[in-house]
Amino acid sequence: MYLRLAKRALLETDKRLVAKFAWLMGYKGLRSVVKHKSRLKRGEFFPPFLYISVINSCNLRCQGCWVDVAAKQEKIDIDAMDSLLNQAKAMGNSFFGILGGEPFMHADLLEIFARHPDAYFQVFTNGHFITDEVAKELRRLGNVTPLISIEGSEIISDERRGRGGVYSKSIEGIENCTRNKLLTGVCTSLCQTNYDDLLQEKWIDRLIEMGVFYTWYHIYRIVGPEPNPQLALTPEQQYQARKFVVEMRCKKPIAIIDAYYDADGNALCPAATGFTHHISPYGDIEPCPVIQFAKESIHDERPLKEVFNESEFLQGFRELAASSTRGCIILERPDLLNEYARKNEAKDTTVRGAAYQELDELQTNPSQYNPGREVPEKSWAYWLLKKFAFHDYGAYGRHFELKNWRPTIKDGEAVNQSQSHPPLVQLETTLPTSAEK
Repeated sequence: MYLRLAKRALLETDKRLVAKFAWLMGYKGLRSVVKHKSRLKRGEFFPPFLYISVINSCNLRCQGCWVDVAAKQEKIDIDAMDSLLNQAKAMGNSFFGILGGEPFMHADLLEIFARHPDAYFQVFTNGHFITDEVAKELRRLGNVTPLISIEGSEIISDERRGRGGVYSKSIEGIENCTRNKLLTGVCTSLCQTNYDDLLQEKWIDRLIEMGVFYTWYHIYRIVGPEPNPQLALTPEQQYQARKFVVEMRCKKPIAIIDAYYDADGNALCPAATGFTHHISPYGDIEPCPVIQFAKESIHDERPLKEVFNESEFLQGFRELAASSTRGCIILERPDLLNEYARKNEAKDTTVRGAAYQELDELQTNPSQYNPGREVPEKSWAYWLLKKFAFHDYGAYGRHFELKNWRPTIKDGEAVNQSQSHPPLVQLETTLPTSAEK
């Protein structure tokens, strides 16, 4: 399988792009993790990877979206992006996730990539703005990998994305990328409407036939103004999704990414471990894209190095999240997150000004944490990579105790939980405030 994957990388993509990927994302990306580990040993903090939402606008209206896509357009301008990226690179970072809205609606996006040839960018996009001309420019730049969202079959995808013709337009974007030999990815937010169609070996085979080099399965998050809880996966479905990913990694010549498990199959949250945080289109520094509260901004007068290192709000969030669950705190314990944000007087970073109300109305839901049903990596390459670069960095060892974990409940009873879960207990968590730190 590894030889077939290497053959595809050499024959189906531009070799110069493969070399840039190996250097900027591979070597320098791993070096950023080494620097992160060294900082942690000194009691310092700066995340080795940043998600940056460069614009709020989008041409689609997807179910469950948390971004104010219909609000007045707001974007991080090119000078602010230069400052942000240069400061992060000075800390050793080289790999950045670019989100929106729809990132390609940012008029200066390609210029941003061009100004930072020593960084690598993964762009989360619906693919509608990737014309043949844009794909050719991305190939010329060489430091960008497009990650195009496909949310189901044509009927399901168009329904999920809020309009007709979305699926075909996204497929056209993928074809423009692969025809120009880009390292192209396809991502899916797994939910009830696409689980049976896209979590299939035949879908993986189709991606390979199209020339897609990697795929990424996210799990649908119940957040935002219209959370659509009926779309969420059950714990059994999440378990089966994890098994599928682990097995396909050993079988198919395509890279398959997941973001919620370490090498031994233990659940984790990248924001709780400090691996990543999120920058909003307004410059707010948030724990993650779906948690829209902040106390700091990239526009603060202090250097970004000091902002991250001295943020009591972000540190307190990491401790709270890591002590509450190994899964997703906004799914399992929106009550704790709500109380923490209120006690710290965190800013609601949404335009709609309803983030607190939305947390008030959220019910507890299962996340990726399902103790007793861990699925370790079977691929030695993925196992080694995760052991080195994608683990808990000691966060759960310092803060989490299984006896204090409270399974997802509704009306006093466990919901969608496996029989391996411990008896329901009340989680008692100290909620730190700025004054108490």
